[in-house]
Amino acid sequence: MSEAAQFTPKSRVLATIALALGTFMQVLDTTIANVALPSIAGNLGASSEQGTWVITSFAVANAIALPITGWMARRIGEVRLYMLAVVLFMASSLLCGIASSMPELVAFRALQGFVAGPLYPITQTLLIAIYPPARRGMALALLAMVAVVAPITGPIAGGWLTDNFSWPWIFFINLPIGAFAAAVVWNQMKDRPEQTVRQPIDYVGLGLLVLGVGTLQVVLDKGNDLDWFESSFILYGAAIAVVSLIALVIWELTEEHPVINLRLFRYRNFTFGTLALVLAFAAFFSINLLLPVWLQTRLDYTPIWAGLAAAPIGLIPLFLSPIVGRFGHHVDMRMLATIAFMTMGATCFLRAGFNIFVDFEHVALVQLAMGLGVALFFMPATTILLSSLAPNEIADGSGLATFLRVLGGSFASSLTTWWWHREASVQHALLTEHVTAYSQQTREYLNLLGGDSVQNYARINEVITSQAFMISFTEIMTLLGWIFIALITVIWITKPPFFGRKAEAKA
Repeated sequence: MSEAAQFTPKSRVLATIALALGTFMQVLDTTIANVALPSIAGNLGASSEQGTWVITSFAVANAIALPITGWMARRIGEVRLYMLAVVLFMASSLLCGIASSMPELVAFRALQGFVAGPLYPITQTLLIAIYPPARRGMALALLAMVAVVAPITGPIAGGWLTDNFSWPWIFFINLPIGAFAAAVVWNQMKDRPEQTVRQPIDYVGLGLLVLGVGTLQVVLDKGNDLDWFESSFILYGAAIAVVSLIALVIWELTEEHPVINLRLFRYRNFTFGTLALVLAFAAFFSINLLLPVWLQTRLDYTPIWAGLAAAPIGLIPLFLSPIVGRFGHHVDMRMLATIAFMTMGATCFLRAGFNIFVDFEHVALVQLAMGLGVALFFMPATTILLSSLAPNEIADGSGLATFLRVLGGSFASSLTTWWWHREASVQHALLTEHVTAYSQQTREYLNLLGGDSVQNYARINEVITSQAFMISFTEIMTLLGWIFIALITVIWITKPPFFGRKAEAKA
């Protein structure tokens, strides 16, 4: 056993909290700026379209940094990488808060996204390293709770800070959190032995990664705004992304010192565990994206109330995750994941039964029920996909799985938004076929509204539009429900044991 594997921090609990706080800060920043975009654009004299680059720049840089986490960890060490990422994240947050123009803010957000990339996977790596196998589930469950709670907290915290202070505070809030996390982690883990490897830099792989992933992320973020392939910008961007990523895969599989370790997919548990994680997270992300937007645009919820209606999804994970982590290793991880997928699928089918008169209580209760599935999903999926990896492969595996999970979320965001609007247009056309001046139901409804007038026809059109978006919403939820159910078969392709490297030997 290596010295690093034998290392134990002075206080494992304190080290765990500090590591998780650093990740919480990073995950929070993926969503906290969303609700502040109108204020940011107005304050910096930019259009709302220019303001969306505050989100896109962070996402692009973050996606580029994630898959090279393992490579960076091998070069400078895992603890030093965590410390460097937190300190630079604080510095970039400060720069974002004092930015005086939109180009400055976009550039600083790109820097913030890049340095944030290693935080989640390297935290996962360090937590696995400081806990014995029987207790690692506890640490991974805590990190899973952070991954669920932080994105939900982001819009609520961002709205409150923007309304009561000003938009720069959504970035300044990172400074005390980051300072505490950095100070405690350094105090607890500075003596951890680490072996660095000065591998040659894979410039070709790095260049293809930046070009392919960066272009793909821009295409996914801007596709809906630019009407997808009707735009030459999206068309050329997609072509560049596809060619670059195909070349990247070929190059990395043949390179002696690859910047991304794609050879990890030779492990059955990593391959199918990652597949289940990515698809389930994409479906989960689609729900978290679509539900608040539907509540705000069709049911006239304010951003705060839409956030509160979605927030109960984090309550059960908050209390159940530590229990799952503490006792989960006594249960087959696949069984926990199965219960999770069944629960999340069932809640999707419940949402498919919503109508435009659904009240806040019903929305919140379904979200609360889905929290059970979320609490039983992240820790088992992560445990399964990392179970076959050697200690020196954990950072590579965690970074690659996290990258694919984030990329899955980006695809889900773009596709869900596009399909929701497209299907609503189709349903609107189908519904209007039944609304004519010769229809008895139409004439009766017009009489109820006060007679035949342009204003009343406009009111009828608004009702049809709401129903069209409602039908589109229920169709998407039905599909997501069946995706969760189908993932049960994927997770059972993996093979136990999930708490040691013996798994692949038996696979």
